[in-house]
Amino acid sequence: MVSAFGIVGFVHFLEGYYIILITKRRKIALIGHHTIYKIEDTSLVYIPNFGQKSLHKDESKYVRLFQSIDFSSNFYFSYSYDLTNTLQYNSCRPTEIRASTNDLYPEDFCWGVRSQPNFKFVWNEYLLKDALNVLHSDWQIFMTHGFVGQSNVSVFGKPYFLTLIARRSNKYSGTRFLKRGSNYKGDVANEVETEQIVHEAGVCWLNKARFTSFVQLRGSVPSQWSQPPVKIAKPPITIEICEPFAESAGAHYNQLLQRYGSPIIVINLVKKKEKKKHEAVLTDELVAGIRYLNVFLPSAYHINYVAFDMARMNKSKRRNVINHLNDVAVSCVKRTGIFQSKGPCASALLKETSSIQDFEKSFTQVIPAIRKAKLVSSETIEASEVPFRLQTGIVRVNCVDCLDRTNTAQFVVGKCALAFQFVALGVLTEPYLDFDSDCVRMLEELYEDHGDTLALQYGGSQMVHRIQTYRKTAPWTSQGNDIMQTLSRYYANTFSDSDKQNAINLFLGIFVPSPSKQPIWETITDYYLHHDKGERKDWESYTKWWDTEAFKYLPISFFEAGKICSEIIPVTKHDQRIDPYYEYYRPFELTVMTDTYVFTMAHSVRDFMPNFTTDFSPFSVRIRPGKRRDTLNSSKKVIHVKNPSLSGRSSASNILMNPSTDTSESSDESISDNENNGLSDLSFAESQVTYLTLLTSPQEVYTTHFHQTKQRDYGMYKKYTDMAKCCKPQKTTPKNLMDGLPKCPKVFPKGILSRDSAFHVLTPTVARESQDTYKKHIHVGLYGPSTPNSKSMAVYKDYVKKSKSSSVLYNKNNREVFKLLGGYS
Repeated sequence: MVSAFGIVGFVHFLEGYYIILITKRRKIALIGHHTIYKIEDTSLVYIPNFGQKSLHKDESKYVRLFQSIDFSSNFYFSYSYDLTNTLQYNSCRPTEIRASTNDLYPEDFCWGVRSQPNFKFVWNEYLLKDALNVLHSDWQIFMTHGFVGQSNVSVFGKPYFLTLIARRSNKYSGTRFLKRGSNYKGDVANEVETEQIVHEAGVCWLNKARFTSFVQLRGSVPSQWSQPPVKIAKPPITIEICEPFAESAGAHYNQLLQRYGSPIIVINLVKKKEKKKHEAVLTDELVAGIRYLNVFLPSAYHINYVAFDMARMNKSKRRNVINHLNDVAVSCVKRTGIFQSKGPCASALLKETSSIQDFEKSFTQVIPAIRKAKLVSSETIEASEVPFRLQTGIVRVNCVDCLDRTNTAQFVVGKCALAFQFVALGVLTEPYLDFDSDCVRMLEELYEDHGDTLALQYGGSQMVHRIQTYRKTAPWTSQGNDIMQTLSRYYANTFSDSDKQNAINLFLGIFVPSPSKQPIWETITDYYLHHDKGERKDWESYTKWWDTEAFKYLPISFFEAGKICSEIIPVTKHDQRIDPYYEYYRPFELTVMTDTYVFTMAHSVRDFMPNFTTDFSPFSVRIRPGKRRDTLNSSKKVIHVKNPSLSGRSSASNILMNPSTDTSESSDESISDNENNGLSDLSFAESQVTYLTLLTSPQEVYTTHFHQTKQRDYGMYKKYTDMAKCCKPQKTTPKNLMDGLPKCPKVFPKGILSRDSAFHVLTPTVARESQDTYKKHIHVGLYGPSTPNSKSMAVYKDYVKKSKSSSVLYNKNNREVFKLLGGYS
């Protein structure tokens, strides 16, 4: 008997079937009440075939190759939330939903809807292919591959969950040098959809709370090009097939129009000018394809191309590559917009900045498409009455590998989108965030982990050039780490990528074993598995490369306008299948609150805010780093922080040189094993603890620096020290009293000095007149003003008499002046 949390699928090699079960899981994120789990361990159970007496000789080899796919490395699933689709798609109303009827069902009934998953991001699609119509839907788990990370941004005690979800495409998937460009269907290599979600965690219902999201994409240049995995630093880039009509690029951009709508903004980070053309070949190919496709597309839906030579600008000392990239990112986010489950907050509408006006103006242009797609009930609804905001279009970022430069560019775009997301939630009034704020540092850490994970999956090592490298804030110790990651990536691409590619082809069902076929490990290339000539379909017209149905709903996504459901069943409102509270709170088991996921996730106050500060806002600029310090002050010792990339280290420093084996779950054991041998710098560092690692230095806390004492200050200090010795009582009386006294300067008082001190003050003497004045003030306060005496009355009458005589004389003089001017009669 095997206890399992779900069925990944079934696989057949040459003999019987195997069932893959999820035996261990871990909560990794929360979207409202919906829980996202990370697979920690699986079990491959053989279903015996009693009719077969002996197994095929290659059966065990296929089993070992299939088991080389480590399910504990970044595979995710959810029971109640569709992780394969975006939050915007999941929030859209299905087109096939039926109205409720109280005659057929009880009053507390509602429709349970299961949406159709996006099989482009379902990595166990092949494993579930034969069981979808047989296996009960409760056991069907659609597994994604990529990255999921979450942090808690505390805004004066109110939690806002920041979630980053990366979905790797299972189409044309593989390793770095073996999968370049695209196939004939338009599927590109290393295609990853990154979604950034921010929602208020105080309210968990998706239809009641405020949720915001922003989606961007990375992927290889959509063309038929390759790079042979030869043993040199930069293998040459070759255009395999010349496509004058850009068939592969057209098929790819047609997919983006269907999934995301328009506009499509392509940010190209590849070099434009080189002494010897290398990367520039891809720039020419990309520009030529977009220029040809835009000729036949209406100007309102043109593919927007942005060239940004990131490597060249980073070498310039006068230019700041991040600031220039930030300007590009702001204009891109303004054009695509962000998804908002509710309308703009009152705080955002009260202060109508130019950015918010641009958002509302662009959304007004989408209203006709919303009516046509029937995403709202009324056909005459205005922009101010629409209860949501949509993201239309996509920002697509690419470089050569879509790893280091692409991750930094996506971080900058995500940072700009995050500012607009907080404006939509009513937290900010201006869509601006500083790079040195706690909130942006949390986002930077998420994107660092996001980039490291995707680089390991595609390139075989962590990122070489990090976000801090382009911000030019990385410590000098990170250069050694860059060299190690370069060597690790070179080793992976040269020696182990072939085995990894075979395992991926077997896992995704691209290669199906058969006794009549040549074994996969004996094949020279898998080119024809991914580039089947039968799949290449000629267009009806080379001037019409887009889908007609998708074009009708632009700029809205065709997938969202025609959303379909795989299952609709009537259930009660408290059914466990639609009740998110049941899975969130788990009332059937005893739960310790401090052990729950919410208490363990990264927190802006606990993990990022400096220790000694009076400003608790996560949006304030921090001059010095917070608790997760970016620099290491001690050359002897370091502390192993949660995200080592912030300190110039790799996030997987203990991973062995074999990149196909993920040992992140057993990192503590590997440290203890290497501790005795003294081979690992990290284990040696963590085996010793000094005060510099446990306590914060005064320079960091008080931002003070110690300098050499000046000679004048030293003389003054010495004088006061000698005075203190004179006042200090002697323990024993010497024979000669004068001999026991130290030599000290003669000090004479310049005025009358009292004997007051910090411990005792003599009571001052108050004069008689002052006492009488004080008593008179008290008497007036108690009994009111007293009657003035005769002397005071005489003074007052004399003053009044003088003031009257002066006014009579003034009037007389005025009459004389007017009479002389002729203006008085």
